[in-house]
Amino acid sequence: MTEDTVLDTTVREPSITADEVEMLLFALERSRAQFAWKCGGLDAAGLAQPHPPSTMTLGGLLKHLAFVEDHYTARDLTGEPIGPPWDAVDFAADPEWEWRTAADDSPDELYELWRAAVGRTRAAMARVLAEGGLDQPSKFTTDSGESPNLRRLLVDLHDEYARHVGHADLLREAVDGLVGEDPPQP
Repeated sequence: MTEDTVLDTTVREPSITADEVEMLLFALERSRAQFAWKCGGLDAAGLAQPHPPSTMTLGGLLKHLAFVEDHYTARDLTGEPIGPPWDAVDFAADPEWEWRTAADDSPDELYELWRAAVGRTRAAMARVLAEGGLDQPSKFTTDSGESPNLRRLLVDLHDEYARHVGHADLLREAVDGLVGEDPPQP
């Protein structure tokens, strides 16, 4: 296990009088920590091991959630074009690209891809929330001309993690028997 394969699993509890922003960010960060715990510290074989009949892997989950983080950041928070590696992919022709190609990436590449995407989302979210809070519209506009607010974005992003932490629970247990709800804390 290299240092790059160790992910931050620290859960920072909010104050007991936390406001809505602090609680929504805490829920997302707790799910990220749970996900990091379930995916962290594995070699290429562990990240590529499916749990039949599913073909899903922990490596695929890491790459998928890195894409989700960058997609939400580009589309909803910054309005800027999405960056590499996503900008070179024709998702219309290969909608499962991140899942399919994760096995081609080393553990260090997968962990760094996810870590960097989370960092970009955290930074963009902090900037945007400082400019106007949860009620402001996102940069995304639906076909009907509506823009979801940032509250909706945070809930949707947390839902992505909530769904995939469940998958990661099953996949990790199949890899090496690791079970539990929350990562051990210092």
